[in-house]
Amino acid sequence: MNTTVHLLRHGEVHNPEGILYGRAPGFVLSTLGLKMADRVAERIGDRDITHVVASPLERAQQTAAPLAKARGVEVVVDERVIESTNIFEGKPFSVGDGVLRRPSAWKHLWNPVKPSWGEPYKEVAARVWAAVEDARDAAEGHEAVIVSHQLPIWITRLHAEHRRFLHDPRRRQCTLCSLTSFEFEGGKLVTVSYSEPAGDMIPIADRKAAFSAGGADPKDKPIS
Repeated sequence: MNTTVHLLRHGEVHNPEGILYGRAPGFVLSTLGLKMADRVAERIGDRDITHVVASPLERAQQTAAPLAKARGVEVVVDERVIESTNIFEGKPFSVGDGVLRRPSAWKHLWNPVKPSWGEPYKEVAARVWAAVEDARDAAEGHEAVIVSHQLPIWITRLHAEHRRFLHDPRRRQCTLCSLTSFEFEGGKLVTVSYSEPAGDMIPIADRKAAFSAGGADPKDKPIS
């Protein structure tokens, strides 16, 4: 019996100051982000999705709502798929700019494998994968969607594909409102795939990042 669990990244967030918002409350979808959530519901709302889960953060809840409505199901809130913690939360943050240019921040950057600036990747993978397995059981023989955040989704994919956690954040194949999908035969993971149901709405900057990571031509990846 085949079951598919999709990890759906939330839509674009209203964040004009470029803050690393993390788990902070009050960061909601932008006008474009709301349209992206509607587009996802239009594109996959006719699939055999019987279970919809979301992070407790507002942007994830907003992204899940149109799909849950289209499928006639309630959104299940799961704390395990929340954004990762980060000591730079609440500060302007980008590579080569923002808080990273301050010497006071460098002491937190000594171990990118763990990482030293936030929640350990192993812990992220463990909690999100447990949620994936529970969603698989809840939707057995059908499909489930979990709305989460870029880093947890990417780390969970690396875990599923038996790849190292060390990576360049700019090259994560996980654009706005993208789907990272895990197909199971019974309890065995057999395929990981990636798609962009709202791909035509992704801002140019995010599209370029996805292209550099190979997101323009996603391929299903069998698991050995």
